[in-house]
Amino acid sequence: MEILLQELYKTDIYVDKFHFRKVYLEDTSYQINGISQSGKSKLVKNYLLSLKKNSYLYIDCSDIRIDIEKLNLTLAKFCNLNKIDTLVLDNYIEDIKIVNVPQLIICCETHLKIDYLKSIRLYPLDYEEFLAYEHKYDSTALNHFFQLGGFPSMHKVPSDERNIYIQKTLKYTLETMEFDILIFCAKMMAQKLSPYSIYERLKQTKKVSKDKLYKSYESLCAKNYIHLLEKNNHPKATKKIYLCDISLKSALSLDKHFGRLFENMVFLELLKSGIECFYDDGIDFYIPSRDEIILCKPFADERTLFKKMEAIEAFIFSYSIKKITAITMNREGSVSHPFSRVEMLPFDIWAIGD
Repeated sequence: MEILLQELYKTDIYVDKFHFRKVYLEDTSYQINGISQSGKSKLVKNYLLSLKKNSYLYIDCSDIRIDIEKLNLTLAKFCNLNKIDTLVLDNYIEDIKIVNVPQLIICCETHLKIDYLKSIRLYPLDYEEFLAYEHKYDSTALNHFFQLGGFPSMHKVPSDERNIYIQKTLKYTLETMEFDILIFCAKMMAQKLSPYSIYERLKQTKKVSKDKLYKSYESLCAKNYIHLLEKNNHPKATKKIYLCDISLKSALSLDKHFGRLFENMVFLELLKSGIECFYDDGIDFYIPSRDEIILCKPFADERTLFKKMEAIEAFIFSYSIKKITAITMNREGSVSHPFSRVEMLPFDIWAIGD
């Protein structure tokens, strides 16, 4: 392993045109958690390029040349001998022993219980981060976002290869059962869905272990390939399910439902902003901390929005809602209401403004 470590130590790190994210690294130890293709490696490599070349060691733990047992015997000695200040263990495998260095950076999908590591959750690009990849910001940017989604790598993948690229990435990263569950979730995007419902559906076409399916479902949630939204004041009610990125919908399913895709996109913006929200009957997103309701209405006008207000009036009164925001594709306006401020905002203005 000494030969491999020496090779990795001498190898120059390359980053092709880094676009800054809303998270950044300083001289402390981190664990960076995020799904495959969310940009973890590029974020770390860009940070390493700001350091002296002989002060860091970058190891991609998925390298098939690594013998974990031998690595555990040699890594600490190698770091001490070469005075490594920053050690990066990308695609970290828990069998690899942690060594004592001034700065340790671990990249993996799930959160590890290592107290002294500052935790960063890296999601695929939000809309504002996506715009940094665009050559110009105009009316085509939002449509481009719908086509590509939030995976940074998709900007370099030809349009006719994008779906296959995502499929191959997911197949390589996920277990077979996890992949099967994710395909079904893509069909049920932005709908109420329980793991039992998934089990009942999948067992009709293949042999499925209920226990294994539940564990795989929990794993997908833990790694944030799927996100669950709880019903307001009903924690035991069936949760709504959302995908980690809207690009998975077309890559894993032929089902077309623009309204659900749009809702998933709005949810991800709320998630990445750290805003706690819930769903309710007739309510897409309720934000208690703001006394606000978010409605996903891509093609709404004042008349349809007014009718919607009538349908959810009881909720508005019960929870003293002060603000109702209807997110649209391109329509902007307001609707008169005696108790709440009601406005329509195009997604691009809302996403950047929040």
